[in-house]
Amino acid sequence: MSREQFDRYWRGLVLSGLGIAAIMWLASTGRLGWYVHPRYFWFTVTICGIAAIALCAAVPVLHRASRAARAEDHDHEHDHGPDAPPARARRSPVQRALPSIGAALLIASTAAALLIAPPTTLSVAAAQQRQVNSGSGPADGSPVTGEDADRDARDWAMLLRQGGGAEAQGRTANFIGFVLPGIDEPGDVFFAARFVVSCCAVDAQPLGVPVLMPGWERDHREGTWVQVEGVFVANPDVASDQPVVLRPFSVTPIDEPEDPYVY
Repeated sequence: MSREQFDRYWRGLVLSGLGIAAIMWLASTGRLGWYVHPRYFWFTVTICGIAAIALCAAVPVLHRASRAARAEDHDHEHDHGPDAPPARARRSPVQRALPSIGAALLIASTAAALLIAPPTTLSVAAAQQRQVNSGSGPADGSPVTGEDADRDARDWAMLLRQGGGAEAQGRTANFIGFVLPGIDEPGDVFFAARFVVSCCAVDAQPLGVPVLMPGWERDHREGTWVQVEGVFVANPDVASDQPVVLRPFSVTPIDEPEDPYVY
């Protein structure tokens, strides 16, 4: 096995170790839910534990193989003399250093991304790329039940999707969400939205309630969190895709909740 192959194996082990450490750190700090549905926490942590054991077992094996390969190269030089050095010895110092430099940069950038940069939740940009209320929610196709006071932004958004929102009209609601501008809606409407996670952050879908509030941009920046209380009414804009909107009694800024997703 060549030195370059050993370098690739070592690089893979280090990167795997960084990934395991990052996942374990997220789990220990309670932030794994920003990336994985809670039902998969134990599965994720267990798999990482098994991977960590396998990684620890692989290190001494690879170390012994590396030493054996170096000894074989030494014997090759001894048997053939200085006139027939191994191929890597005929390369310049710069050529020999380039793979190590590249590996160091790759490992350093991965460590910075996983362990140094603070974990963040999905952003407004992600919500706009996935389009609010465009995907299938967990309750799609089934009736939304429960007391109005217990419903969150996801529940109301799903109710608005049933029968054109007629069932929600006239009801009052009180829930939290982040401010998401409606791409296809006039400037008087924004969505109070939540990301709904079925498996992990990759499949998260933004679901939100259209809020009719002229001039909302003056008091609320996109991406900030608000508590909204109001009543559902027919949308005065008959050309809108939202036949029913929430006319708010109050829109109060709040801090981002500890668990910003709904499941």
